[in-house]
Amino acid sequence: MLKHTPNLADDERSTLLLVDDDDVFRRVLARALDRRGYAVSVAASVDAALLQAQAQSPEYAVVDLKMPGESGLVLIEKLIELDPNTRVVMLTGYASIATAIEAIKLGAIHYLAKPCDADEVVAALNKTGEGDSAIPVAGSPLSVERLEWEHIQRVLADHQGNISATARALKMHRRTLQRKLGKRPARE
Repeated sequence: MLKHTPNLADDERSTLLLVDDDDVFRRVLARALDRRGYAVSVAASVDAALLQAQAQSPEYAVVDLKMPGESGLVLIEKLIELDPNTRVVMLTGYASIATAIEAIKLGAIHYLAKPCDADEVVAALNKTGEGDSAIPVAGSPLSVERLEWEHIQRVLADHQGNISATARALKMHRRTLQRKLGKRPARE
């Protein structure tokens, strides 16, 4: 646990589990969320997060998508199984429509692309189930590179993250697919 704001008693603070394998990002975001009144606990992997959640189910969770070992999507599902009232926000530097949809289907309340700040995370954690019709519609179509990225992510999700099966489905060499997955998605 991190040090917390002295004006709030421990039992008055909402519990938040922050799961991200990037040490610097995790430390900075944890500190910022702690200053905003959350009792933050941190984990760097799905397994470590599950141990913490089994000991004390968090009210909120902020989960990175891509970590060593299992995906953050697996963690979303397991956190919701432990406590259906846990409000989960998925964070990722590898944003795609396919993973956003899958995260929401598994129980996440929102999906944010990195980089994002603590205020965006707090806003996402407190979102209600209502959509926002004021979001502007993109004026131009996605680039070919972005469409390719989205398609790869969709096929990867269909094959439960199995790189070899995804490469076969895409009729692509496994190493080529791994190289493409290692890159950041093309800007929209």
